[in-house]
Amino acid sequence: MRIGILALQGAFAEHREMLATLGVRAELVRTPGGLDGLDGLILPGGESTSMRRLAAWGGLDKALRDFGAGRPVWGVCAGLILMARYVEGEEPFAGLMDMAVARNAYGRQGESFVADLLPGRLGGGPLPGVFIRAPRVVEAGPGVEVLARHGGWPVALVQGHLLATAFHPELTPDPRMHAFFLKLCAARGALP
Repeated sequence: MRIGILALQGAFAEHREMLATLGVRAELVRTPGGLDGLDGLILPGGESTSMRRLAAWGGLDKALRDFGAGRPVWGVCAGLILMARYVEGEEPFAGLMDMAVARNAYGRQGESFVADLLPGRLGGGPLPGVFIRAPRVVEAGPGVEVLARHGGWPVALVQGHLLATAFHPELTPDPRMHAFFLKLCAARGALP
């Protein structure tokens, strides 16, 4: 299986390390050609405005939209913002997933926190959720399944071949979200 990680800015190294613990060697994507032949792509956490600008300068913006139209993509924190169909106060970037989000809705950097999430069908005990200037999903469309919530708000969602988390699973030792994404990729977008 070939999994790519957008490596323009943000926490791509941490995702690469987590995938390695699951036996997958991830490829870092910095150009449109880097998407060729991938089975799935992770849009990591970081700074969504910087990622948008860097992707546009490198011609990756259209390539990412085209990739996500048919192949599995997982947006984490800033990556979730990039995937949203509606973002409060700005134009959407990829507009892949039927959700509306508010940027930095959980507070500033100093208000970051870790919370135990009930993982639903991911199984196991509580899932640690690291929230760093996290976006809030304020609305999810009818075709979006909520996998986990925090304070009543959706924080892990799946829609067909698309996955989004408002928190950072790559900053914990728990591999369940990464394993779920790999199953989504192996199933070619059918829900695992």
